[in-house]
Amino acid sequence: MTRLSASQLKNLNLGPKPNKYHNRKVTVDGETFDSQREYAVYCELKLLQRAGKVVEIERQPEFLLQEPFRRGKANYPAIKYRADFRVTYRDGRQEVIDVKSTITARNREYRMKLKMLLYKNPELNFREVF
Repeated sequence: MTRLSASQLKNLNLGPKPNKYHNRKVTVDGETFDSQREYAVYCELKLLQRAGKVVEIERQPEFLLQEPFRRGKANYPAIKYRADFRVTYRDGRQEVIDVKSTITARNREYRMKLKMLLYKNPELNFREVF
């Protein structure tokens, strides 16, 4: 059996690496969505926007959960949560929407970050879509 170096393996051009959760990315009108379900939710939100019920759809809003810090010689990066959508409705209400598969929703890191997000932002109207 022949061993390949990292550069040799890279040069084999085996195609794109499969996604961790086997989702298929969708690109429409120059916008890329992490899954078909996320794209479907976006389409639903766009319909609500055309109907006048939604004023703004923000994709990939980021929330700071913990500031970056330095301790001794070690630097610790910020901890952030990135949702799929932040929607502003006509009445001024905002909702943060995250599209998840049931497998991803059980991910330990995701659950921890979600708890931190909800603790830090108790007024946040948050919805998971499966």
